[in-house]
Amino acid sequence: MQGTVRIFDAATRTGSVLLDDGTELPFDADAFGAGGLRLLRFGQRVNLAMAGDRVTVVTLSTFPLPAPPQTPA
Repeated sequence: MQGTVRIFDAATRTGSVLLDDGTELPFDADAFGAGGLRLLRFGQRVNLAMAGDRVTVVTLSTFPLPAPPQTPA
């Protein structure tokens, strides 16, 4: 899923993105950290990974999303 950065607070590493349909989704520091980024700016396009209604990864739209963790067989 993709969205556009609406708000990003570098001090707390939290923010929100707007989906193309106008829905705003907040993300926490864990989701930001999972994407391997240092900073986001207003209007930047990002890829999002979700678990239910929670954003779990935020990364640049040009970066691939990390592979989900493998469960032991």
